[in-house]
Amino acid sequence: MKRMMALLMIFILSGAAQAKVDLTTLPTRETVQLTIYNSADLTLARESRALTLKEGTNALQFSWENTLIDPTSLEMLPKNHAGQIDIAELVYPPRVRNLGLWNITSEVSGKVPVEISYLTSGLSWRAFYMGTLSPDEKTMRLQGYVRVTNNSGEDYEDAQVRVIVGKVHLLDEIAILAGRQYPYGRPGEVVPRQPAVAAPAPRSRMVLRELAAAAEAPMEAKEIVKEGLSEYFLYTIEGTETIPNGWSKRLQSFDVEGVPVINLYKYEQQRYGNQVVRFLNFANDEDHELGDTPIPDGTLKVYRTTDEQQHLAYEGQSSFKYIPVGEEVELNLGAVADVVVEPKLMEVKSENYRFDRNRNVAGWDDVEEYGVEVRNTRDTAVKVEIRRNFDSPYWELAREGQIDAFEKVDLDTVKFTVELAPHTKKAFEYTLRSYRGVRTEDWQRRSR
Repeated sequence: MKRMMALLMIFILSGAAQAKVDLTTLPTRETVQLTIYNSADLTLARESRALTLKEGTNALQFSWENTLIDPTSLEMLPKNHAGQIDIAELVYPPRVRNLGLWNITSEVSGKVPVEISYLTSGLSWRAFYMGTLSPDEKTMRLQGYVRVTNNSGEDYEDAQVRVIVGKVHLLDEIAILAGRQYPYGRPGEVVPRQPAVAAPAPRSRMVLRELAAAAEAPMEAKEIVKEGLSEYFLYTIEGTETIPNGWSKRLQSFDVEGVPVINLYKYEQQRYGNQVVRFLNFANDEDHELGDTPIPDGTLKVYRTTDEQQHLAYEGQSSFKYIPVGEEVELNLGAVADVVVEPKLMEVKSENYRFDRNRNVAGWDDVEEYGVEVRNTRDTAVKVEIRRNFDSPYWELAREGQIDAFEKVDLDTVKFTVELAPHTKKAFEYTLRSYRGVRTEDWQRRSR
């Protein structure tokens, strides 16, 4: 903490002579823990320091110059000798900017470990992921990362970083509180006879204590810890990192080998045009080596191992929303050129005309014959789903050729499934009969 703690001093005040002050530089920070929320511009900072106290009255001067700390959220707690140390109050001298004074009464002398907590803004995080498919594309190594960006005005050295997935509701924005010239408004704007030094506002203190209680965990923990906390989840990132102001750091959140995946290629003209689009499916559950906690929203970049030297080929990427435990996800990796579907309209005709009593056409059948060729130029096997959408719910389909599966999806959609070995192709044909006018009555009778 270079900017803020350069001005952080301990004043040892003599009870007999208030005018005499011994100036002592505050010891360096021993540990710091940052709990960063992604749904609000909010970070809970908790740092440990060892204060050198003398028996009697002590004063601690605290400055937050050039930072985004909310001064009304400052809290100090002794970690030892709690019954012998009274942190009486934190006061803010009038007409002095960015400065507070802690009054401490101690029955012991010597070094006392304390924890200083506060809320700050300007720290943010986002998740992103790297997926590495095995050569046969049946499993994937899934690596999760968190990028932390520090624009708080403060350098944090060797910080343990924890991130929160979920929403927190604030009545006041921390950045606005941090930007006030005076923590509680300008002196003189309060009710007459109000003390010039105000007591800490309960709102920020209450938020600080609630967040600190929710995020309680041993600061020395080094493994990745993921805990459920009511409506949100806490991720503790392994190890510590120095995050200077104005910098971003990439931190790894998890690394899971052998996640089973399904590669699926889809063709649907109404949705994707004439391109084949690749999808990657997996689930956030134990069967897929996951399922401990939800997966934060982010972007997954997918690669494939191509040889024994672990060379990688880029396969595509997809952004996704928050994935709860137990939920399956289907990621769109984009259009591909190495799997091709070519439908061709071979013949169109009308037949089975029906006439009304005036000899006008009242019903008929439209008959369309299609040929479809599917080609796989990849060096891995693929599964292709081909959807065809019709303009009527009254239809029948006759098919033949190299079709692995056929399914009526809804009233006007059919799905063909074709599986292809590497560097192969398949072809199939289907005849679509659509019933028009009074001919729909014949279709309905047969469908009962």
